[in-house]
Amino acid sequence: MDKTVITDAHAPNPIGSYNQAVISNGFVFTAGQIAINPDTGKLVEGSFKDRVDQVFKNLSAILESADTNLSNVVKFTVFLTDMSYYGDVNEVFNTWLDEANAPARSLVAVKGLPADTDVEIECIATVE
Repeated sequence: MDKTVITDAHAPNPIGSYNQAVISNGFVFTAGQIAINPDTGKLVEGSFKDRVDQVFKNLSAILESADTNLSNVVKFTVFLTDMSYYGDVNEVFNTWLDEANAPARSLVAVKGLPADTDVEIECIATVE
């Protein structure tokens, strides 16, 4: 099985023993991304929607390094510490994606996330 590791300077560096993404068998699998601004290394301050938007920026940068993009995502998994943000997640998703061609998605409530953030998103995309 061939495997290619993906890293991009426009996304946060991993904070553990993992990579930003891995390409295998025609798919790119991203690590979960939180709202860290790669320029500062700190969580984005502001609204919940601002944090989700930063996560999409991070995912987009990683996907571009893998020669693909958000339009090729086949599955998102979203982790939230507060399910009341469900509507906000949908609003931000709709600014980044075409709702008619949106991929599959799971949204899971969790007790906690790295760096005490409230949202983490990972995805699987096809590689062009």
